[in-house]
Amino acid sequence: MKIGVLKETKEFERRVALSPDVVKLLKKKEFDVVIETGAGEGSYFSDQDYLNAGAIVSGVAEVFASDVLLKVNIPTLEEIAQMKQGSACISYMYAYQHPEIIEALNRKSISSFSMDAVPRISRAQKMDALSSQANLAGYKAVILGSNYLGKIFPLMMTASGTITPAKVLIFGAGVAGLQAIATAKRLGAIVEVSDVRPETKEQVESLGGRFLTVEGAGVVKTEGGYAREVSAEFLEKQQQLIKDKIKDADLVITTALVMGRKSPILVTEEMVKSMKTGSVIVDMAVDSGGNCAISEKDKTVVKHGVTLVGESNLPSLLPLNASQLYATNISTLFLHLFNSFGLIPNLEEEITKGVMITHEGQLVHEFTKSILNPPAKNS
Repeated sequence: MKIGVLKETKEFERRVALSPDVVKLLKKKEFDVVIETGAGEGSYFSDQDYLNAGAIVSGVAEVFASDVLLKVNIPTLEEIAQMKQGSACISYMYAYQHPEIIEALNRKSISSFSMDAVPRISRAQKMDALSSQANLAGYKAVILGSNYLGKIFPLMMTASGTITPAKVLIFGAGVAGLQAIATAKRLGAIVEVSDVRPETKEQVESLGGRFLTVEGAGVVKTEGGYAREVSAEFLEKQQQLIKDKIKDADLVITTALVMGRKSPILVTEEMVKSMKTGSVIVDMAVDSGGNCAISEKDKTVVKHGVTLVGESNLPSLLPLNASQLYATNISTLFLHLFNSFGLIPNLEEEITKGVMITHEGQLVHEFTKSILNPPAKNS
């Protein structure tokens, strides 16, 4: 089998699907690997690095002739048009948001597998790209926020006076939020955290953060570690709780995502107006609508005296580490799905069923079906 890796074309993307070290691993397992010329440059991997690892470095035509295409971002319609009939593709898909991509894949009978659909189970941890990339994003969000903040994080006692520690408020204690807590605490900040899932309280406190409990709110439905349904009552009580907290915050980091839906607005414009001049908000959910009502995607702007950072691809700002981790994730999933003869036929196995989006010209992913083709309500 031949594996192909394209140079990513999405704006601001510096990651690559395979690192040279992972290419060596795949070569040992008797797979041929074709890398597009310059594919790894953004991650500091040269063409020579790939050649030394045993890959073929070539133009796009030979890459598209591969049996399996490995990517970071969703394949474009133009890329799908050049892929081999009946081939396979593994990448982030977010298929429930892109019906036109599903249709294009099905027209060419391309079997597609989504990195964002890896089940959150213990034996799939090494394939979990969402977690590996979110870990880096949580770290980078704090570093980026500290760069825009006009003060230091730690308590500092000097002959000229005492500098009080910065106050950091974090929304969401998932993988990104927990890494943000750990990073901010290591830098010496006082950290407070709000999350819709009460079970995260212990994790927050173990990292030195203070968990802000929303009293008297209903149960929040979760699935695979993500909030699936958050009531209007909960959001209202959460906003009331943080109104006073946000006034004192120097840095606010928002990470709240709801699977399959637009991100909830947690920071209103009125809240931004109430913040101190010179404070900073890093909106990590900006790519899915944003948790801050007035943040702007891929822009850093100042509004009402507050710097709003809307970087939509934080892992790409750490391309070397991000590509190394992603290459491990995607190669582990690839080796779970394929052997040297092709796709392993157990399509009902939990991981395979969880990540397979299209196969033999059909949409087969149940969650994506439920979003794109919801069942009719009884009259």
